[in-house]
Amino acid sequence: MGSVCCLSSSLVPLYRPIHHFSSFLRIPSAIATPIVAASTSMNNSESKSKSKTVWIWTTTPLVMTCALERGWNTFIFSSQNQTLAHHWSSIGVICPLFVGEGEILDGQGKRVASVFDVSNPEELESLRPDDEQSENIVVNLLDWQVIPAENIIAAFHNSQKKVFAVSNSTSEAKIFLEALEHGLDGIVLKVEDVGHVLELKEYFDKRTEESNLLSLTKATVTRIQAAGMGDRVCVDLCSLMKPGEGLMVGSFARGLFLVHSECLESNYIASRPFRVNAGPVHAYVAVPGGRTCYLSELKSGKEVIVVDQQGRQRVAIVGRVKIETRPLILVEAKRDSDNQTFSILLQNAETVALVCLPQGEAASKTAIPVTSLKVEDEVLLRVQGGARHTGIEIQEFIVEI
Repeated sequence: MGSVCCLSSSLVPLYRPIHHFSSFLRIPSAIATPIVAASTSMNNSESKSKSKTVWIWTTTPLVMTCALERGWNTFIFSSQNQTLAHHWSSIGVICPLFVGEGEILDGQGKRVASVFDVSNPEELESLRPDDEQSENIVVNLLDWQVIPAENIIAAFHNSQKKVFAVSNSTSEAKIFLEALEHGLDGIVLKVEDVGHVLELKEYFDKRTEESNLLSLTKATVTRIQAAGMGDRVCVDLCSLMKPGEGLMVGSFARGLFLVHSECLESNYIASRPFRVNAGPVHAYVAVPGGRTCYLSELKSGKEVIVVDQQGRQRVAIVGRVKIETRPLILVEAKRDSDNQTFSILLQNAETVALVCLPQGEAASKTAIPVTSLKVEDEVLLRVQGGARHTGIEIQEFIVEI
């Protein structure tokens, strides 16, 4: 195997501790604090792609307390920082790890990870799963990041070992957690700015949100009417959508319709499985974090929620937005459980459709084009709080008609 190097040349020298630290540290039974987050891929193979572990490397008390409050209690210290580890253990229950020369040790001096610097292809090639005894491997990618991370994931995908990457920012962490869809098993977040901890937690919250089914309800169409011309928004995503998938859109935030993508084949126009003809500029669209924004606010790089018939959701990135003047049609619908009316305006075209509830002989049917929509047809709806401030749901009296 390649030579074992210190984690970063910019750090203080790393030495193996010459005695144990367990005599004064409160050490939880588990070393790693896993954060379980669903991957953006719908067809991940095993939990290796779902459970990500975060270790924090910092000397800043505010970063430590912020990480603890967000469920991360594994901290890395240099071997000279026994006093800091002791002090922090008196503040909260932490799991301290200590960096030695080419290794990371627990409080009893037991090796829990091997450490490797990777600055060239030869060092990357020497990193093999069958060469190392440690359960965990921490890599510090000093040159390229994306391609080496992908190569490591491919090499270790059948291994029981966990591979961590040292990350100096949330943006670096995302690279390692998303490489080849599955990502590395975890990261060592080495920061002194509390903002990176907050951003990383928000990132994991979004991934966890994807694993939760969105509650969709059946609504019966009560009115269909041509509405004249308006500026409608086509949302082109950086992801492909399947039959039954689309965006949650509505004239009122309290009720969002599932507008189907243009993934279905037709005789007159090629399918565009990356596109949703979503509605006029005033309409609300669901975005991550339980928020909404106006269709007119979407632009390249923004994120939206893609939802399917069963309520499964995933985050997608907007690649392009097209706003053009087109004829519109008004659709109103009501739930069976109450008399509340929900509405949406859409372009009056055969390629624009609402996702319907599969049932009976039409179980394979995913959507109804607005040009074929009839009163008493049933479509899918997301009912939620209607009062919003900058897209965030709030509790207040509101009337929208």
